[in-house]
Amino acid sequence: MGWIEENMKSTHFRQILSQAISLGMVISSALIIWKGLIYITGSESPVVVVLSGSMEPGFKRGDILFLYMNKDPIRAGQIVVFNDGRDVPIVHRVIEVHEQRDSKEADILTKGDANPHDDRMLYTSSNRWLQRKYIMGRAVG
Repeated sequence: MGWIEENMKSTHFRQILSQAISLGMVISSALIIWKGLIYITGSESPVVVVLSGSMEPGFKRGDILFLYMNKDPIRAGQIVVFNDGRDVPIVHRVIEVHEQRDSKEADILTKGDANPHDDRMLYTSSNRWLQRKYIMGRAVG
């Protein structure tokens, strides 16, 4: 009788161990896919969700956007996601770009399509323009 009881405990332990390994594989696979997307797209956050109605009618709340970021200059009309120190990234359209001749830096001004004014009030207090380092990516599509 002791042998059967011991065998059942061993089988139960193996099942738990097998489930834990399977869960670990799923989590590891998701992390590898996420890190791969970050590498391929060049964006620190390759997938974002629109959280407000500031880009309606083009993008509604809850829409999912795929981002990419490369070395090409940012142009007026592109939709970008930026985060200049806030908790939540913002999805808005670039309305003005002022490129500096002596460097590859640019001053960028954004605005939500449904907003009456530009985003200068959203930028940190010392900045009237957004720098490229704050842009997480451009919307694809």
